[in-house]
Amino acid sequence: MKVFSDAAPPFFKNGFVVSCEDTREAVIIDPGDEVEALLDNVRENELHVQAILLTHAHLDHVTGVGRAVETHKVPVWLHRDDLPLYERAVEQGRMFGIAVEPPPPVDRFYEPGVPFRFGRQIVDILHTPGHCPGGVCLAIGRDGSPSHERQLFVGDTLFAGSIGRTDLPGGNSATLLRSIREVLFKFPDDTLVLPGHGPDTTIGRERKTNPFLIRP
Repeated sequence: MKVFSDAAPPFFKNGFVVSCEDTREAVIIDPGDEVEALLDNVRENELHVQAILLTHAHLDHVTGVGRAVETHKVPVWLHRDDLPLYERAVEQGRMFGIAVEPPPPVDRFYEPGVPFRFGRQIVDILHTPGHCPGGVCLAIGRDGSPSHERQLFVGDTLFAGSIGRTDLPGGNSATLLRSIREVLFKFPDDTLVLPGHGPDTTIGRERKTNPFLIRP
């Protein structure tokens, strides 16, 4: 599995291209203002995009969806509970003084316990509400691989040394902390965590040092 990431102003949100080295099939995760860099990576590596997978529907994670769909004509996946957010992308933009084009319709909703596959990779969809109602984390690894061989693409659920904000509509701090402790912290300490903002981290590092998560 190969991972490419990029971030761009004004939000410096991480977007990802994740590809199967055996088949060159790929997914784009959370295309935002960095979408052109993601599309360049797809083109330069001659990848075959299978889907756009969204961790949630806040503005900075969806501004590049239209461009990605226009280029690759692939389905957009989202958790159903975040559809209201997604459909209000234009209004979200106004909150930040940014003109935003309405994103294309969502094609598929994640289903509990039903993974997504591309190439020889599998994506387990982990519902982790708290930052927003439909937030998910994507546990990606080779099909058939155990949990300790997965990489976690966590959107804005967990950051290096911090957690997602909960002061936006639909956010709830107790729910977010429960999602992290009961879902993400089931993964081994050496599991790589790729957040929606900032540097990569590991489950072990956040379990031991994250000030929001260390129990007194």
